[in-house]
Amino acid sequence: MPLQEWSESTLIAEMNDEPSFSDDFETLIGRLESAENGTPDVIVNMLGVSRLNSSNLSQLLRLRKTLISRDRRLRICSVDAAVWSVFMVTGLDKLFDFTDDVATSLASLQIESPGG
Repeated sequence: MPLQEWSESTLIAEMNDEPSFSDDFETLIGRLESAENGTPDVIVNMLGVSRLNSSNLSQLLRLRKTLISRDRRLRICSVDAAVWSVFMVTGLDKLFDFTDDVATSLASLQIESPGG
């Protein structure tokens, strides 16, 4: 998973299907937990993801909890129709903030003031 530091305060994670999804997510969480200059906002680009399992959903919830506890924001973008249906069936479509693409995610983070 490429992690791209867009700025000091924004990290973009490019996700792919399993088996790399779980490994990549652990790398992302580890990076956030060891961040020395503060935790960045995170954009999870799901362009390379065509399916999710319960473990993946759990990892997304863990990421959300980590970011909320540090007063940071999460955007999920480029969600495939099959993946979107998983979010809808589980009710998680109401819990996460979704955008169409990375550019829209970046814009929404810039427009929205931190923490709010």
